[in-house]
Amino acid sequence: MKTEGIKYAGSKLKIIPTIVELLSELKDVRNVLDGFSGSTRVSQAFAQLGYNTTSNDVAAWSEVFATCFLKSNKPDRFYQDILDHLNQLDGYDGWFTDNYGGEETQTKRPFQAKNTRKLDAIRDEIEVLNLAWEDKCVILTSLIFALDAVDSTMGHYVAYLSVWSPRSYKDLFLKLPKRFEIKSNNCVFRADIFDTINNNKFDFVYLDPPYGSNNEKMPPSRVRYNSYYHIWTTIIQNDKPQIFGKANRREDSRDAVDSSVFEEFRKNEQGHFIAMEALGKLIKETQSHYVLLSYSSGGRATKQELNDIITSSGKLLKAIEIDYKKNVMGNMRWTNEWINSDGKYHEYLFLMEK
Repeated sequence: MKTEGIKYAGSKLKIIPTIVELLSELKDVRNVLDGFSGSTRVSQAFAQLGYNTTSNDVAAWSEVFATCFLKSNKPDRFYQDILDHLNQLDGYDGWFTDNYGGEETQTKRPFQAKNTRKLDAIRDEIEVLNLAWEDKCVILTSLIFALDAVDSTMGHYVAYLSVWSPRSYKDLFLKLPKRFEIKSNNCVFRADIFDTINNNKFDFVYLDPPYGSNNEKMPPSRVRYNSYYHIWTTIIQNDKPQIFGKANRREDSRDAVDSSVFEEFRKNEQGHFIAMEALGKLIKETQSHYVLLSYSSGGRATKQELNDIITSSGKLLKAIEIDYKKNVMGNMRWTNEWINSDGKYHEYLFLMEK
């Protein structure tokens, strides 16, 4: 199956086949949750397989992507007519060009001005069209995907390249997202994960929390998705917020604002990592027969801590190790140390039964 998304830190695109394989081996699974849906590729995969899929994330752009793929139900022609109209608009200098557009001789901006001028015209026109929410999400998804294809970044928006990327010279052009026939009853939540798991029951839950960094000198906000993708939030809300810094980030994406407990680098008074206690609480409170947890070797947990969290809430059925550099997947070796003691980056999938 094919999924679609933006360039995204922590994308699970490469391991979707493994996630799907683990899910397909389970019996009596109908209602599933993608708890930290991000770019929604995993949610898209679940829905394409016919599972009643709930996509949950706190990010505005994740809600928009999920609504586009899991909820929109009008024919392609309806949306294509709108995109054709928007593509024909003449661009002009507006708020986005003032803050995020640069001329060919002016770098350190995420987009060339010719494309932000189109963005200004298109984003204003979207409001004039007064679309229903689900339809608006399809158009906004197309706009963000189009911008993602012409940016001059390393894949995030906290710093920009000093030399224009080759793709930034391309012209902004809206394309219809690769939607699929919806054959299941899907839900989209923009909510705190604890609210979602406490208010709903599922047969299978996939959890991919942000891990932060195990470098104690790095505050959690440095890898926060709210700061990485602030520009998508602004495009969706079209609120022209106050901005700060060289990257022109939204004020509400500042380091001290709205950080995730799962990226917290500090320890509590008992000497335990706050992020790990939050993860244990999350798994314990999840109302689901099966839970699949993704975790990175760069996160806060030691092997023993993670093992204790998993076994205290249920039975571990399978542990999969993913070596991204070698593109190798296999059963994890439960040694006395992390499998990544050689310094390599690994990701793990832990399937548990509650």
